[in-house]
Amino acid sequence: TDWIDLYQVHRPDTATPIEETLRALDDLVRQGKVRAIGCSNFSARQVNEAQRVAAGKKLTPFVTCQDEYSLLVRGIEKDLVPTMEQHGLGLLPYFPLASGLLTGKYKRGAPMPQGARLAYSSGHSEFINERNWALVEQFDALATRSGHTLLELAFGWLLAKPVVASVIAG
Repeated sequence: TDWIDLYQVHRPDTATPIEETLRALDDLVRQGKVRAIGCSNFSARQVNEAQRVAAGKKLTPFVTCQDEYSLLVRGIEKDLVPTMEQHGLGLLPYFPLASGLLTGKYKRGAPMPQGARLAYSSGHSEFINERNWALVEQFDALATRSGHTLLELAFGWLLAKPVVASVIAG
């Protein structure tokens, strides 16, 4: 490829000042190697600081935030989403289906489908708990009553949010 459409910083680098990071990214944008930049897993405070520095130093600002967001994981709504709205940033939610729990293929008390992420990856097991099972069952009932699948409800809910630019579906 001749350029990268969106280059995102995966995690904040606490050892490097944000101005240094933004200068390096701005160089890539000015060289035509990158069209836009974004961040992932930044706090609202870190996003505010990055946008303040970018504006003050006339550097390319972030245009996206990539963070975990789904019907089951909504912690970013308190601080990060309002910060994104304030700065006009688009959200690219990851784990929009809570590692598959919101697909409808998992059922409480039933064996995990063979080869499914939650069956083999202990790194995603935080989604399996009583709170989430109860919510998934309620969401599934709502989806069924409205003639949709649980997956359609999960994606539709995200895509109806004005701050959501696109959904990362794995």
